[in-house]
Amino acid sequence: MFSVNLERAKKYCAYQERCHTEVRSRLIEWKVYGDELEEIMAALVEENFLNEERYAKAFVSGKFRINQWGKRKIIQHLRMKNISDYCVRKGLEVIDEDEYLAMINKLVKKRIHEKKHQSAAQLISYLMSRGYEYELIQRVIDDAS
Repeated sequence: MFSVNLERAKKYCAYQERCHTEVRSRLIEWKVYGDELEEIMAALVEENFLNEERYAKAFVSGKFRINQWGKRKIIQHLRMKNISDYCVRKGLEVIDEDEYLAMINKLVKKRIHEKKHQSAAQLISYLMSRGYEYELIQRVIDDAS
Protein backbone atom coordinates (compact mmCIF):
# COMPACT_ATOMS: atom_id res chain seq x y z
CA MET A 1 0.00 0.00 0.00
CA PHE A 2 2.95 2.31 0.73
CA SER A 3 4.12 2.45 -2.90
CA VAL A 4 0.57 3.11 -4.17
CA ASN A 5 0.15 6.03 -1.78
CA LEU A 6 3.65 7.32 -2.56
CA GLU A 7 2.95 7.32 -6.31
CA ARG A 8 -0.37 9.03 -5.72
CA ALA A 9 1.36 11.68 -3.58
CA LYS A 10 4.05 12.18 -6.25
CA LYS A 11 1.37 12.85 -8.86
CA TYR A 12 -0.35 15.26 -6.48
CA CYS A 13 2.92 17.17 -5.98
CA ALA A 14 3.91 17.06 -9.65
CA TYR A 15 0.66 18.75 -10.72
CA GLN A 16 1.59 22.01 -8.96
CA GLU A 17 3.84 23.20 -6.15
CA ARG A 18 2.57 22.06 -2.76
CA CYS A 19 3.59 22.82 0.80
CA HIS A 20 4.07 20.22 3.51
CA THR A 21 0.78 21.17 5.18
CA GLU A 22 -1.23 20.63 1.99
CA VAL A 23 0.37 17.25 1.30
CA ARG A 24 -0.01 16.09 4.89
CA SER A 25 -3.71 17.06 4.82
CA ARG A 26 -4.24 15.24 1.53
CA LEU A 27 -2.55 12.10 2.85
CA ILE A 28 -4.82 12.16 5.89
CA GLU A 29 -7.83 12.54 3.56
CA TRP A 30 -6.57 9.40 1.81
CA LYS A 31 -6.52 7.71 5.23
CA VAL A 32 -2.73 7.48 5.40
CA TYR A 33 -1.52 7.85 8.99
CA GLY A 34 1.43 7.34 11.31
CA ASP A 35 4.72 5.93 10.11
CA GLU A 36 3.48 5.47 6.55
CA LEU A 37 2.55 9.16 6.34
CA GLU A 38 5.93 10.24 7.70
CA GLU A 39 7.81 7.89 5.34
CA ILE A 40 5.89 9.26 2.34
CA MET A 41 6.61 12.85 3.41
CA ALA A 42 10.31 12.04 3.81
CA ALA A 43 10.44 10.33 0.40
CA LEU A 44 8.75 13.33 -1.26
CA VAL A 45 11.27 15.72 0.27
CA GLU A 46 14.19 13.44 -0.56
CA GLU A 47 13.09 13.10 -4.21
CA ASN A 48 12.47 16.88 -4.40
CA PHE A 49 8.73 16.63 -4.98
CA LEU A 50 8.32 18.81 -1.89
CA ASN A 51 10.45 21.90 -1.39
CA GLU A 52 9.13 24.68 0.88
CA GLU A 53 11.46 27.37 -0.51
CA ARG A 54 10.43 26.58 -4.08
CA TYR A 55 6.78 26.53 -2.97
CA ALA A 56 7.13 29.93 -1.26
CA LYS A 57 8.66 31.48 -4.40
CA ALA A 58 5.90 30.10 -6.62
CA PHE A 59 3.20 31.19 -4.16
CA VAL A 60 4.59 34.74 -3.86
CA SER A 61 5.01 35.09 -7.60
CA GLY A 62 1.47 33.95 -8.35
CA LYS A 63 -0.27 35.92 -5.63
CA PHE A 64 1.62 39.09 -6.50
CA ARG A 65 1.46 38.95 -10.30
CA ILE A 66 -1.94 37.30 -10.78
CA ASN A 67 -3.96 38.25 -7.69
CA GLN A 68 -2.10 41.55 -7.16
CA TRP A 69 -1.63 40.94 -3.44
CA GLY A 70 0.77 42.98 -1.31
CA LYS A 71 3.55 41.54 0.82
CA ARG A 72 1.62 41.69 4.10
CA LYS A 73 -1.23 39.55 2.79
CA ILE A 74 1.19 37.11 1.15
CA ILE A 75 3.17 36.73 4.39
CA GLN A 76 -0.02 36.16 6.36
CA HIS A 77 -1.15 33.38 4.02
CA LEU A 78 2.27 31.69 3.98
CA ARG A 79 2.33 31.70 7.79
CA MET A 80 -1.14 30.10 7.83
CA LYS A 81 0.42 27.29 5.80
CA ASN A 82 3.23 26.93 8.39
CA ILE A 83 5.97 28.06 6.02
CA SER A 84 9.19 28.95 7.87
CA ASP A 85 10.28 32.59 8.16
CA TYR A 86 13.39 31.75 6.15
CA CYS A 87 11.31 30.40 3.24
CA VAL A 88 8.93 33.37 3.48
CA ARG A 89 11.90 35.77 3.14
CA LYS A 90 13.30 33.76 0.22
CA GLY A 91 9.88 33.77 -1.44
CA LEU A 92 9.51 37.55 -1.11
CA GLU A 93 12.84 38.01 -2.91
CA VAL A 94 11.06 37.25 -6.21
CA ILE A 95 9.24 40.60 -5.98
CA ASP A 96 11.25 43.45 -7.46
CA GLU A 97 10.80 46.71 -5.50
CA ASP A 98 10.21 48.79 -8.65
CA GLU A 99 7.63 46.27 -9.85
CA TYR A 100 6.00 46.37 -6.40
CA LEU A 101 5.66 50.17 -6.45
CA ALA A 102 4.42 50.02 -10.05
CA MET A 103 1.71 47.57 -8.95
CA ILE A 104 0.56 49.93 -6.18
CA ASN A 105 0.54 52.79 -8.68
CA LYS A 106 -1.47 50.70 -11.15
CA LEU A 107 -4.02 49.75 -8.49
CA VAL A 108 -4.36 53.38 -7.34
CA LYS A 109 -5.01 54.60 -10.88
CA LYS A 110 -7.42 51.75 -11.61
CA ARG A 111 -9.36 52.34 -8.39
CA ILE A 112 -9.56 56.12 -8.95
CA HIS A 113 -10.82 55.52 -12.50
CA GLU A 114 -13.45 52.98 -11.34
CA LYS A 115 -14.64 54.91 -8.29
CA LYS A 116 -14.46 58.60 -9.11
CA HIS A 117 -15.93 59.81 -5.78
CA GLN A 118 -13.71 57.81 -3.49
CA SER A 119 -11.93 59.47 -0.59
CA ALA A 120 -8.22 59.01 0.08
CA ALA A 121 -9.10 57.06 3.24
CA GLN A 122 -11.22 54.61 1.23
CA LEU A 123 -8.43 54.18 -1.30
CA ILE A 124 -5.87 53.53 1.45
CA SER A 125 -8.23 51.09 3.15
CA TYR A 126 -8.75 49.19 -0.11
CA LEU A 127 -5.01 48.88 -0.79
CA MET A 128 -4.24 47.87 2.79
CA SER A 129 -6.88 45.13 2.52
CA ARG A 130 -4.92 43.83 -0.48
CA GLY A 131 -1.82 43.63 1.74
CA TYR A 132 0.13 46.73 0.78
CA GLU A 133 2.02 48.77 3.36
CA TYR A 134 0.58 52.12 4.47
CA GLU A 135 3.83 54.05 3.96
CA LEU A 136 4.18 52.88 0.35
CA ILE A 137 0.51 53.56 -0.42
CA GLN A 138 0.83 57.08 0.99
CA ARG A 139 4.00 57.69 -1.04
CA VAL A 140 2.35 56.57 -4.28
CA ILE A 141 -0.78 58.68 -3.59
CA ASP A 142 1.37 61.73 -2.78
CA ASP A 143 3.36 61.25 -6.00
CA ALA A 144 0.12 60.92 -8.00
CA SER A 145 -1.30 64.17 -6.58
